[in-house]
Amino acid sequence: MIVRNSYREDFPALRREIDGQRISYLDSAATTLKPDAVIRAITEYYETNGANIHRGKHRLSEEASDAYEASRVLIASHIGAAANEVVLTRNTSEALNLVAQGLELEPDAYIVGCMDAHHSQMLPWRRAGRLALTRVDADGRLDRDHFRELLRERPKVVALTHCSNVTGTVHPVAELIAEIRSATDAVIVLDAAQSLPHQRLNVHELDVDFVAFSMHKMLGPTGVGVLFGRSRLLSALRPLTVGGGMVDWVDLDGSVDRRTPYKFEAGTPAIASVIGSGAAIRYLEALDPAALHQHERDVARALVGGALTRPGVRLIGPPNLTDRIGLVSLRLEQGVPTGDVARMLSDSYGYMVRSGHMCSQPLVTGLAGGEILRVSAYLYNEVAEVEGFYEALDELLACIGPAAVVGARR
Repeated sequence: MIVRNSYREDFPALRREIDGQRISYLDSAATTLKPDAVIRAITEYYETNGANIHRGKHRLSEEASDAYEASRVLIASHIGAAANEVVLTRNTSEALNLVAQGLELEPDAYIVGCMDAHHSQMLPWRRAGRLALTRVDADGRLDRDHFRELLRERPKVVALTHCSNVTGTVHPVAELIAEIRSATDAVIVLDAAQSLPHQRLNVHELDVDFVAFSMHKMLGPTGVGVLFGRSRLLSALRPLTVGGGMVDWVDLDGSVDRRTPYKFEAGTPAIASVIGSGAAIRYLEALDPAALHQHERDVARALVGGALTRPGVRLIGPPNLTDRIGLVSLRLEQGVPTGDVARMLSDSYGYMVRSGHMCSQPLVTGLAGGEILRVSAYLYNEVAEVEGFYEALDELLACIGPAAVVGARR
């Protein structure tokens, strides 16, 4: 196990300065920074190999194919799955679309989702059938009574969100899945893009049918999404795309698909990024889980506490640390322009945070009534950074708040 108080030295992007100010990256819910180990793995592939995979018998192609498939095995093992249950896609969105379209539901199929779903877990199901969303309370936690009410109509699919990218709330998916199983034979599809970077899960112990996530949110490169599928259901899906690499045979009369998971992986994939994803899994699994958990609790406490003690700032989400990750969303009151604040925090103070609707517009509109400022931490952040962020925000609000209000009234 690696036991350290700080992992910052492993992330070269954190050495960057803007106008002499060392940056502080607090936008990890969007994408995480990459450690040296991941960058080296990608660079080594391009420097020493660069060949395509599963296409040739020469030495470089075989080496690249072996490295690519070794990463698939690592990713699968990380979630308690077999390698042939893991499809490598471009991102979480593509993985969820593969399930939503591949199930070939009837146009009026009844589907239950969650109000706090990312657009990637909402829009594909809206297109696939008749989607009903489970309500949330004022803190963004699921209304369990409403969820049970929706289940009584026996949906064909239940699309769950493990962790909200707006409130940071981690839902009790094991309990939800047990309720689904007792009420209906629906296919259960879990979006774990926000939760898996912070906690491991075992897909078979969880008794879920499909799980989707992205490696770029857990120290890996962009361009790699992951879809776990229970073998029986995965093999029955219709491929989303067809082309080279996903067939064993093509003639003038038809074609024969390759076995799962390869029949879902048409075309040349993001080879270097998949190899880098394997390095990301190795990095994460070498860390001390207890130390990481305590670190996240400390950072989350600073994030929530800082939001609750400031005038002009409203916390969107639970006001406590129960079942949440190190993420807060803030509604700036009195007409302060959120996007401008995010830009000034970056350019004048070096704090990188996110503004907008977070690709979860129905939830943000319902809970906040407008754009929010999201601050999301990861293992390379420190409590002192969070405190510094709030000090910078205080200074900005003191300077621009009144002017913004006057401008809005005009």
